[in-house]
Amino acid sequence: MATKKKQVAKKKQAGSTVKVALLGFGTVGSSVARVLAASKFPGIELTHIFNRDVQRKRTSAAAKAVPASVIWTENIDDILNSKAEVVVELMGGLNPVEGWLRKALASGKSVVTANKQLIAYRGANLAKLAAANNVHLVYGAAVAGGVPVIPGMLQGLGGDQATRLSGILNGTCNYILNRMEGGADYTTVLADAQQLGYAEADPSADVDGFDARAKLCILSRIALHAELDPDAVTTQTISTIEAIDFTYAKELNCTIRQVSQAERNGKAVHARVAPMLVPLSSPMAWSHGTQNMVVVSGRFGGDVVFSGHGAGGEPTAVAVVSDLLAVAQDCSAVQLPIRKREVTDEFMAPHYLRFVVDDKPGIVSAIAGALAKVGANIDSLLQTPGHPKHRLPFVVTTEPSLTSTIEKAMKAIAKLDCMLEKPLCLQILVADDKPE
Repeated sequence: MATKKKQVAKKKQAGSTVKVALLGFGTVGSSVARVLAASKFPGIELTHIFNRDVQRKRTSAAAKAVPASVIWTENIDDILNSKAEVVVELMGGLNPVEGWLRKALASGKSVVTANKQLIAYRGANLAKLAAANNVHLVYGAAVAGGVPVIPGMLQGLGGDQATRLSGILNGTCNYILNRMEGGADYTTVLADAQQLGYAEADPSADVDGFDARAKLCILSRIALHAELDPDAVTTQTISTIEAIDFTYAKELNCTIRQVSQAERNGKAVHARVAPMLVPLSSPMAWSHGTQNMVVVSGRFGGDVVFSGHGAGGEPTAVAVVSDLLAVAQDCSAVQLPIRKREVTDEFMAPHYLRFVVDDKPGIVSAIAGALAKVGANIDSLLQTPGHPKHRLPFVVTTEPSLTSTIEKAMKAIAKLDCMLEKPLCLQILVADDKPE
């Protein structure tokens, strides 16, 4: 009996179509249906759509792009027991989606998904299940939306030895920080982002770094051949950034971005997701709005930059449909060796420290003393005029120091009587940052 994978290829050669079931008819799912209807790709037939409260979706304006022959259902068994050969999953989350996709793969159906949390936490196991059943698991849309980062790394950079990757992987945070760069405050911009649909009612997945963390782990698996535990990767929220930080950043010829970075160093991977000061000369400083950007540093090929719209229904749909076409044509992805790696958030880098104090003599001396005690040196001190002495924001930058060293000093400094709020500590990203 031929395997399902070989059956798909055989059908294609015979001019038949590959039947596709769509799980989820939200922003991305409806965009996928629209792209399929507009492009009329030969060999692709949308046969089923699954969604909760399916009648409401079926009568929506977006459903006008769906062929009348498509079967709508809110019973997942209708999909799993159907003759669909490819399941396109656009619902997100781990449960119950993981169980459904395991059943689909085990029954000989290929899977195309944009589910970053699922691939970050379960991707390796699902890939083994797909291989065991001679079907495809493809997830090019799970990172950076319409930017072909994953296929670019697999097909275009598979022959290099990537040593480091860094990037802007969350369009919502990029939008918020871009607006704040222009003088807006965090609360106002977040509300605007929610109204525009960039941010959820609970924005923590975006602003606290969990969304970008999942994407970083997926990219680390591909680029660095390293399987990371997402929960072991340190994240830092952007919600503590204030307008004054952009003022000081500008004085340092920098801006602020949520940066995801990972670097192999021996058997460990140094990784973190956090707002960082980024030099204006860096490609990541040029990313605006909801754009994503990824820089991959290779041993032989040097730096390669991927950039484009990382959010939105249609850009993501383009990536999904591209994956679907690859599966329909039985295109196999490059297989690379992957090993589990320990994760540390330790980097050697200069740091930006912002304090808000009730000004009095000896504050700078106390801060310098706390830093000197752990072996860190001050590089510069910045204080913009016009702020009241009883609530004075000022900044200290350090010479390159270990992350843990600065954090130890910050715990001591936070206990000083003059501190009016928790000090802010941001890494300053430079081209030659090195893990330790």
